[in-house]
Amino acid sequence: MNDLLPLLLQGAWVTVQVTFWGSLLAIVSAVIAALGRLSPIAPLRWLAITYIEIFRGTSLLVQLFWLYFVLPMPPFNIEMSAFAVAVVGLGLHIGAYGAEVMRGAINSVAKGQYEACTALNMRPSKRFLRIILPQALLAAIPPGTNLLIELLKNTSLVSLITLSDLAFRARQLDQATFMTLEIFALALLMYFVMAQVINLGMRLLEKRLSRGRMRGGLQ
Repeated sequence: MNDLLPLLLQGAWVTVQVTFWGSLLAIVSAVIAALGRLSPIAPLRWLAITYIEIFRGTSLLVQLFWLYFVLPMPPFNIEMSAFAVAVVGLGLHIGAYGAEVMRGAINSVAKGQYEACTALNMRPSKRFLRIILPQALLAAIPPGTNLLIELLKNTSLVSLITLSDLAFRARQLDQATFMTLEIFALALLMYFVMAQVINLGMRLLEKRLSRGRMRGGLQ
């Protein structure tokens, strides 16, 4: 058992890195796509819709295969490492779902907030960054937490593009030692712990944003 843990932890560290960078990309993609979806400019709106529908409407595994196996071929000739493919594939996939969450969150901000900003002669960019976005992020945190945990669980697919993540290490050790119960019990526990860390982090973020909103309302 002592020999299993270090190798599983190596795989878990890869999973953590993919989850972290994939989550950042997903959040950025979600915000940008949500803004595009709400844009009055038709080309931007249709571009955002196309991205959202393609990544929501196709298999994540096929998307990863496309990025890893198809893009390096002509006429694309775009080659990325397995790690980069994992981050990009997971980030864009979850970001497409997150875009609809963010769109709903932005639309949930009371119209009076927009009117107050207009009355204060606030620039649109400042209005969005200072007033609208913080409130939208607060509303998006609960469903967004679920999406980030889903991203974590989906990292198990990246082993199919040769990345030595936790799932890859678990299968590798199982084939070498036949200690199936012990190995997959440890892997299951590690995924659970990582999911709880995400959950805790998002709860802390939600509390911080809530306090900031309360202070802003009192000023």
